[in-house]
Amino acid sequence: MRRRLLALLCVTGSLVSACGLLPGGHARTTVTVWLMKDSASRDFLRRFTDDFERTHRDLRLDIRIQEWTGIVEKVRAALKDGSGDAPDVIEVGNTQVPLYADGGRLADLTLESMRDWGQDAWLPGLAEPGKDGNAQYGIPWYAANRVVIYRKDLFRAVGITAPPKTREEWLADTQKLDSGGNQGIYLAGQDWYTLAGFVWDEGGDLAVQKDYDWKGALDTPAALRGMDFYRRLQALGRGPVAADEEHPPQAGVFAGGRVAQIVAVPGLAQSIVQRNPSLKGTLGFFPVPGKTAARPGAVFTGGSDLVVPRNTKDQFAATAVVGALTGATWDTELARTMNYVPNKTTLAAAVAGGEGVAAMAAGAAHGRATPGTPQWADVEADNPIKQYMTRVLTGADPRTEARRASRRITEELTPGL
Repeated sequence: MRRRLLALLCVTGSLVSACGLLPGGHARTTVTVWLMKDSASRDFLRRFTDDFERTHRDLRLDIRIQEWTGIVEKVRAALKDGSGDAPDVIEVGNTQVPLYADGGRLADLTLESMRDWGQDAWLPGLAEPGKDGNAQYGIPWYAANRVVIYRKDLFRAVGITAPPKTREEWLADTQKLDSGGNQGIYLAGQDWYTLAGFVWDEGGDLAVQKDYDWKGALDTPAALRGMDFYRRLQALGRGPVAADEEHPPQAGVFAGGRVAQIVAVPGLAQSIVQRNPSLKGTLGFFPVPGKTAARPGAVFTGGSDLVVPRNTKDQFAATAVVGALTGATWDTELARTMNYVPNKTTLAAAVAGGEGVAAMAAGAAHGRATPGTPQWADVEADNPIKQYMTRVLTGADPRTEARRASRRITEELTPGL
């Protein structure tokens, strides 16, 4: 769930303390922090650094911005024992934490999480991937997830005055919208992140762990019910059954045709309006509906966690930075600045003023992440879930195809099987 090059160096105004010396000649400890490009604005990082260094007079921040391309190998190299230029704090994608925690390369931050950081209110889609057993390695920072982007004018034209609250209402409304040359919804056949939410809503999962072994779980009754709902919804539009939401990019489809709804992150609305300025002011957002009106549907939660390498030179200083960045003051400031969801459900009110972000926050409260195993990346490399979806949407027997896909997932999650 990352934006812009920045190197916070010694700045004018307090040159002595900013460059590593305290009054009286005592050296500051430098904390090296790797953050990803575009995760935070230049202005946010400047303000955070000024505040942190003012309130932690013995510490100095050296924030280094990293590119997403090639980051996995770069982080892995930095986590090796004896690495000469290892950072003290690293921003990682929430689903990447199991990859880096494998082999004991990250510091266990469970004590701080329980004592100081309010882990009981963390978004589950950020917290769960950061945990291995009883150990918390990844500390939730910010989140983003899918919502329904819709055209208010098309809803009004068929007499729909408010967004649906339940999945059955969603189906009924979408069927009304799928008329007069409109597509009720554009949903590509291989949008497996959206499918995952329906599976989770039914109580199923993509894969489950028993003892130390992972096994594909698309063939459970709950997961099959999730796929059946996806099939019914996808049929109320003309999304390609053998492609995902990026082929073609669904923003272009939405902008270029009479499409009533898509499932996407709210930020995609900006791209839609850029492609078709006539849609400015017509777009709205609502959470993916749940099985009942009592709560929105489950969604895949993307975003970032902060981790501390085990080989940090000063874990106390590193955790001070993590605590400040993920604390209520700066986490909500980041969310407002970048249109993210804050890391705790209790902070959702901080973004309630933005329709799109508020819809994200409602869904994120019930969000999930992909199975917490380092091998999940191997599943996504040649994703059997996509192939399963296409086969079911083209008429194949769901149970047979779910068993086939589950076997493939199990094989990828169990090297040497």
